[in-house]
Amino acid sequence: MKNSITKLFNIQYPIIQAGMVWNSGWKLASAVSNAGGLGLIGAGSMYPDVLREHIQKCKKATQKPFGVNVPMLYPNIDEIMQIIVEEGVKIVFTSAGNPKTWTSFLHEKGITVVHVVSSVAFALKSELAGVDAVVAEGFEAGGHNGREETTTFTLIPMVKEKLKIPLIAAGGIATGRGLLAAMVLGADGVQIGSRFVASQESSAHINFKEKVVNTQDGGTLLTLKELAPVRLIKNKFFNELQDLYKQCPTAEQLKEKLGRARAKQGMFEGDLEEGELEIGQIAGLIHEIKPAAEIVKEIVAEFNEVKKSFC
Repeated sequence: MKNSITKLFNIQYPIIQAGMVWNSGWKLASAVSNAGGLGLIGAGSMYPDVLREHIQKCKKATQKPFGVNVPMLYPNIDEIMQIIVEEGVKIVFTSAGNPKTWTSFLHEKGITVVHVVSSVAFALKSELAGVDAVVAEGFEAGGHNGREETTTFTLIPMVKEKLKIPLIAAGGIATGRGLLAAMVLGADGVQIGSRFVASQESSAHINFKEKVVNTQDGGTLLTLKELAPVRLIKNKFFNELQDLYKQCPTAEQLKEKLGRARAKQGMFEGDLEEGELEIGQIAGLIHEIKPAAEIVKEIVAEFNEVKKSFC
């Protein structure tokens, strides 16, 4: 499976594990990297000192390349970037911000930079900013999402038509068939989140993992577009949000309802009623909690098997 993405990251398979808040600690990142993909530590849910600890533990757990995903909307971003440089991280995925802000700084430190986008326009802005690759994430994805509601099936070929740098597809991909489909559409690799949430090494609470494998078709919906669009499993909190929407709430009322640390409450602490449960639509195709290495192995095996059937 050698191509521009495997060469860029020096990995065996063009499979990237998404850096998801409250799910992507050093255990998951190192397990995916050891299995031949690229593991990412999700810095979005970590204080700077916690991030440093996870990076150090990941370096001890794998000799393979790994990276850090950094949402750029956090106030301590300067400190986070400094820790990444000090700890010798070589790959950074940025998201939720302007790629121009940190790309030059990271390149000067010898770091490969990838930016996550949800539209053709932002993909082109990222390329202009000098990033080394782009993740184009479709509407099917879990967690925070694009406002345009463009699906992966349409987004990837539209971005591919305009982009000259390597392209990574994300959103609704959890299997070898999904990997093959993304590559047929023009992607050079895939970023997978939801499938790795339901892995043994994920730092998510077991309650949340089991909820994911029991979520069926139609069990998630995008909401809170007035603040930051997020795809959630329907639960008590979600239903209360829907009731609030019937009253035409202001952004401030939505913020008040959301409160603080609700994603941590749901995904990390396992409160399935009051917490935010962020997951992609592909959850309906996830039926078992498995080791990350086994997930990577199954994706690669299915990819090769299905590819043969078309030759």
